[in-house]
Amino acid sequence: MKLKRLISTMAALSLTLSGCTTLQARTETPPRGAVPGPALWEVRDDDTTIYLFGTVHALPEGKPWFDGRIKRAFDASDEMVTEVDLSDQTATATSMQQAGMLPQGQSLREMMTPENRQQFEAAVVGLGLPVATLDQMEPWLAALTLSLLPLLQQGYKTDSGVEMALSAQAGTKQRDALETVAQQIDLFDAMPVEAQLTFLDKTVEAMPDAKSSLDTMVDEWLRGDADGLAKQLNAEIDDPVLYQRLLTQRNANWAQWIQRRLQQPGTVFIAVGAGHLAGSDSVQRQLAKRGVKVERIWR
Repeated sequence: MKLKRLISTMAALSLTLSGCTTLQARTETPPRGAVPGPALWEVRDDDTTIYLFGTVHALPEGKPWFDGRIKRAFDASDEMVTEVDLSDQTATATSMQQAGMLPQGQSLREMMTPENRQQFEAAVVGLGLPVATLDQMEPWLAALTLSLLPLLQQGYKTDSGVEMALSAQAGTKQRDALETVAQQIDLFDAMPVEAQLTFLDKTVEAMPDAKSSLDTMVDEWLRGDADGLAKQLNAEIDDPVLYQRLLTQRNANWAQWIQRRLQQPGTVFIAVGAGHLAGSDSVQRQLAKRGVKVERIWR
């Protein structure tokens, strides 16, 4: 896969690491007669309804998830909101490449300890790539590349992902985003270099189990098991700096956006990475702190 195409694919994933956080699950028992399926929540007042739907950004082909509950909510909505604007993937890929490349004369592998460099080189070669393929990338971009490429090689596709599928069916719905592409890039690009290198090293260590871990997460997601998904995510990156940067603060910002949006009439369908809607720091928990009630739609 050429570098430009790979970065475009990463852009389609909206740079969102839904599973790279430590979450604490709570018990949630479905009512009798509930139909299994991806979890969907609702926030409403007298003249506004906001649906919260947790997504998976890349899926194998043929995974059925667009069930009756989700279709009814989506069809009823006159506005679709995603994490970032998905309309121009080429521009997003260009922005990532501009932000994520090292200055001329610098090399990623020269920034590593001998042990980490050896593991990194083995991982790159194990993917069938020349060892120098990622040398010009900053550590955060190399980490994202290595977290995605094994999945793409083993059948996961971004055009089978939930956001892209919903976007294709959005028609004339109004479109909005919770963050800009620049903000999402900055989540990684503004990290100290040492934190980026730690992120890269953890990514390399997780690569052998990447597909089996994501397979399990997808199965939990398809069953609508938010508790199980949260527990599975506990096995991923637990660095407190990344946790705060990638999850807690963003979820608080999004809850604030939802609270403001309730002041306007209409029906809104928000689709964000499923990891943001599970666990102790979820968007729902952030809304509850603000006195906003969230109910799960089971049928």
